[in-house]
Amino acid sequence: MTATIGLPSSPDSDRRHSAPRPTFAHLSRLSDDTGLFEHARHAIVRREHGYCTDDVARGLVVTSREPEPTEEVVRLAERYLAFLTHAQDARGAFHNRLGHDRRWTDQPGLGDWWGRALWGLGTAAARSPAAWIREDALVAFNLGAARRSPAPHAMAFAGLGAAEVLSRHPGHAAAAALLADAATTIGTPETDPGWPWPQQRLTYASAALAEVVIAASQLHPDGPPLDHGLRMLTWLRDVQLRTGRLSVVPAAGWRRGAVRLRHDQQPIEVAAFADACATAATITGDQGWEAGVRQAVGWFLGDNDIGTRMWDPATGGGYDGLTPHGPNLNQGAESTLALISTLQHARRWS
Repeated sequence: MTATIGLPSSPDSDRRHSAPRPTFAHLSRLSDDTGLFEHARHAIVRREHGYCTDDVARGLVVTSREPEPTEEVVRLAERYLAFLTHAQDARGAFHNRLGHDRRWTDQPGLGDWWGRALWGLGTAAARSPAAWIREDALVAFNLGAARRSPAPHAMAFAGLGAAEVLSRHPGHAAAAALLADAATTIGTPETDPGWPWPQQRLTYASAALAEVVIAASQLHPDGPPLDHGLRMLTWLRDVQLRTGRLSVVPAAGWRRGAVRLRHDQQPIEVAAFADACATAATITGDQGWEAGVRQAVGWFLGDNDIGTRMWDPATGGGYDGLTPHGPNLNQGAESTLALISTLQHARRWS
């Protein structure tokens, strides 16, 4: 069953696509009773690479966001939550990498995986239909929310989790403090309209930083002005549109004043843009942000620089990257989670 979603027209195309409902088939294929495997060759799991907290946390985000989850999706969420609570140490930091032999290969830390773990835990605490998942996720979130990372991306991901908690528990002091600190760490956009970004380089999941500033403006009494986050996101949208299609900053990033490359584009960038546009649309009521969500969906369905589909309908997996020659046909966890996350937004604007 599909939901038809109209995509903005480009000069050489007025196509309409049918956006499929999110499927968790490939996510289940990548998961076992411990967690979510990171890599795949085409659609086949590469167990030798093990698991990472980064992906398991994003798995908890998408399984918790399903409005009417199947029993299998709830089981996946419970499994991912168990992984995250096992990864967390007594002081709220997290391990990131677990080998297939079930041994951690790193020490607990406060990198991106800490932030994404809090994002997953906060989303589960706010949205899971299962009370036992909500309750235990909040316990783990509370422990992790006492920590801080100096890295803007790690704080942005943690801030997204804090915003989720505040949506259900408006008086949650630890979440409010974390969200405010996340916005402060991200920084204030510059006044230069040619580069109104707080940092001198765009790297990955950039839209998440703008989304946190937007959320903080609404959910914290001393938050930044809404215009700060909207200016960041507006500029990011404008520089990532090419003939009406989304053309995201590639994995190599883009430094201010440097030549911008076009490939390899990563699905995580598209998913972050969809999330941020959905938040902006909800807060402002501006239909222009709904178009941003549609452009993100369109990127997966073929409205991209190469004009190629970025997912496999036979497996439900997302392709790992867009190269000058077509998609990277491997269907790992990150790309599949990005696909599911983006398609979840298509239902609202169908």
